[in-house]
Amino acid sequence: MASTSDIRKGLCIKFNNDIYKIIEFLHVKPGKGPAFVRTKLKSVTSGKVVDNTFSAGNKIDDIRVETNKFQYLYGEGEDFNFMNVDDYNQIVVNKNSIDNPGLMKEGEIVTISINSEDGLPLSVDMPANVILEVTHTEPGVKGNTATNATKPATVETGAKINVPLFINEGDKIKVDTVKGNYQERIKE
Repeated sequence: MASTSDIRKGLCIKFNNDIYKIIEFLHVKPGKGPAFVRTKLKSVTSGKVVDNTFSAGNKIDDIRVETNKFQYLYGEGEDFNFMNVDDYNQIVVNKNSIDNPGLMKEGEIVTISINSEDGLPLSVDMPANVILEVTHTEPGVKGNTATNATKPATVETGAKINVPLFINEGDKIKVDTVKGNYQERIKE
């Protein structure tokens, strides 16, 4: 058993007969009344996100997890196949456990949290950003350069991302995996 002072981003807890991962939290100490912790929880089974507030000092039921590095091999419908980089064992993870599955390309190294009690994968944490090649985008129109003008582009994984007008097909771009935003063009 843990308490609200142990809450941190990425902690997995049992809550409302399900397993949730904490994706955001904020300790609040108002001028009047007791302190509390406002959290945003994501269900590892359904992917549903809920907001919850815990009173300070409240007991929470945390789950022991192991984290290992895995390599993304391929996707099959709703399932994604990964291989442990240490012992080469393969596991299958449902699409709901991955935050931005459209940004994951084959060979990508990710961190997977596995429940120590039953060996089931709980969540997949991608790197902070990935480098992807633009496979399709319309050419930028000259004179259409208002501030922060963007156009849609399709990257090698099939995801659609808004990019600046100067990006062309074949360019490699860095994409933020948390928000799915364009960050910068990568020069070779």
